[in-house]
This record gives sequence, C-alpha cells and structure tokens, in this order.
Amino acid sequence: MLTNRINTLSESITIAVSTLAQELKAQGKDILSFSAGEPDFDTPQVIKDAAISAINSGFTKYTAVDGIPALKEAVAKKLKRDNGLEYAPNQIIVNNGAKHSLFNLFSATIDNGDEVIIPAPYWVTYPELVKYCGGKVVEIQTDDTTGFKITAQQLKNAITPKTKMLVLTTPSNPTGAIYSKEELTALAEVLKGTDILVASDEMYEKLTYEGEFTSTAAISDDMFKRTVTINGLSKSVAMTGWRFGYTAAYDTELIKATKKLQSQSTSNINTMTQYAAIPGLDGSADKDIAMMKTEFIKRRDEAVKLFNEVDGLSVLKPDGAFYLFVNIKEVSNDSLSFAKELLESKGVAVVPGVGFGSEGYFRFSFATGIATIREGIRRIDEFIQELKAK
Repeated sequence: MLTNRINTLSESITIAVSTLAQELKAQGKDILSFSAGEPDFDTPQVIKDAAISAINSGFTKYTAVDGIPALKEAVAKKLKRDNGLEYAPNQIIVNNGAKHSLFNLFSATIDNGDEVIIPAPYWVTYPELVKYCGGKVVEIQTDDTTGFKITAQQLKNAITPKTKMLVLTTPSNPTGAIYSKEELTALAEVLKGTDILVASDEMYEKLTYEGEFTSTAAISDDMFKRTVTINGLSKSVAMTGWRFGYTAAYDTELIKATKKLQSQSTSNINTMTQYAAIPGLDGSADKDIAMMKTEFIKRRDEAVKLFNEVDGLSVLKPDGAFYLFVNIKEVSNDSLSFAKELLESKGVAVVPGVGFGSEGYFRFSFATGIATIREGIRRIDEFIQELKAK
C-alpha cells in the first residue's frame, strides 16, 4: 500500500525523544528534558503585536505563494545588512519553516542517484530528505578532535561525478560548531569549476557566541552563485511554532521551481506569521535576541564546566546554537541504549548521537534554566558512576 519512497523515511529521533519525555511527564514522572530544539523564551512582544495587528486589520486571506512583498523586502534587507548579500524579490521565497525550505530545495534539485555530501554529525532531517528524493547520502565524518568541521581535503576526497550538492550547517545542530571565513574559503576553493550546489543552513546565525558569523554565500562571487541560503526565525526570536523560514538563491529558475512545488502543496505560509516575521527581521527584536544570547552564554559555560567535571564524559565549548554534543565513548558505544537507560532510570531525556550520524555522543540542549541544567547534569553524573561501577 505504501510507496517505497515513504518507507525510506525514519521518524525524527529528536521529536521521538521529546514526545516520550512528554508522555512520561504526563504520567506524573519526574522528567527533565534536554532534547527539544527550541528556545524556552517566549516570542518577543513586538512580533506578537504585529501578528495581532494583522488579524485585527483583516490580513487573514491568501497571499502570493512566495510571500507578501513587504516580507520579502524585509528578508532582502536583512541579508544585505547582516550578511552583505544582495537578492532581488524573485530570488527569495518564504516557507513553512526551514525544514520546508529544505524539502522544497531537495525536491527541486535531487534526482535518483544524485549524491549529496553531508558532514556528520548532522541535523537528523538532512539525510532523510535526500533519501526521500532518491538521492544518495555521502557522509563525511568529523569528531571533537576536528572541532566537528570538515576540511577542504575531506571535501575533495568525497566529490565524485555524481555529486550534486554539499550541505553545510553553520552554526551546527547538534554541535554548535561554526565555520570561520577562512575555513569556508578553503571549501570554496575545492568547489571551483564544479556544478555542485551548496545548501547553507544558517538557522542559528544570530546565536553566535564566539568570533564572527560568515554567510557561506558571502565568500566569493562563485559561492554566491552556487549557494542556496536557508534561514528563518525559529531559533533567533523563539518563533518555532509560527513556522517561518526562507530560501534565497542567485538562480531564479531554482526559486521558480520551489515556488511551483509550494503552489501545489502548502501554497502561501500562514498570513499572520508573514506580518509577524517582519519585525523579527528588521531589527525590532534585537534587544530580545541580545537578552537570549546573554542567557544562553551563561547556561553554556555552566553546562560545559559541569560536564567536563564528570568522570567519563567530555564536551567541547560550542561557538553557537544551544546544544552540547557530549562525548560518552569512555562509558558507552551505544548512544541509543545509553539515552533510553538514562531516561528510564534518572528521568533525564537527551538525544542519542547515532541519530545525528555520530555514535558515542549525545546531544544536550541548554535551552532551559540553569537550575534545571545543574540538576540534569547531577543525575547524568550519578548515572555514569553507576554504569562504571557495574
């Protein structure tokens, strides 16, 4: 009954863990969840007010598939102001979250047998969408010794005549790693003279704590022409449930293709969300972003310190996002079993690294209060010591 295409898909492990944690909590169990990929802060009031105003003004009807002009203009201005990138309205389309952006992009560009290079650890959705579209995933493994980033030589070695795309995430989910301008330039040199597309997922751009963020498309004219920039507001201004993402590309035919697909699937994104997104893009919520960043840095530093004091665990300090990718190789090489046992015995939910393509780690979200973080790591420490005593 079901297609082979749908049977290739696996359920998102992050959503599965979060759902299980919520179910256990609903049963009255004492659960601390560090699995969710969303800020614990509320959406800024200026954004809420824009949505309420849109509703009260009657902006509740269909819009153009690719977004209202004012929103696309706000996206273009943001890309120019923050990233030094110039896009015309016909080079931009707004989508139902960045996951939708990626689905449209992969559907429009990947044919059966096309190879897509994905550095691991990766966000769980990338390989699933590639497989759904008939593509072949080519993983490049990284670890904490390389800062969870690929090198130019690794990229060169992975390229074949069938390579269609490279997927880059900076800052990274699940590691928080950020590619520097120099590192992106080295990767760009490898891609020169090829027809390889680059999908650059920059969703965590505003949550950069160390150094400066560089957009992949800003590296050179060659990279600008081959890069498709994916971004949104879910993480930077806590708009996860609003579902807003956008795609920007030099190739107007590519944008037309994704618009055609979107016209036959979701059509325009939520109208009120479009009006709400404008102050999220134009700087009106910058004070809220700064507040969140300050708090995330405090949480990150505390969590890194505490984890590195646990005998048997180690973790790098991430430069961005709100995750730690904790190394458990001294105590377990089965992150799925580790995470299940931890949840069952200590009521702590983390996401096993195997779901991100990297065994021997788990992802820990510090998008929650410091008191909860301290108690969670205390329980993990207790669990680790009990494991080592067996």
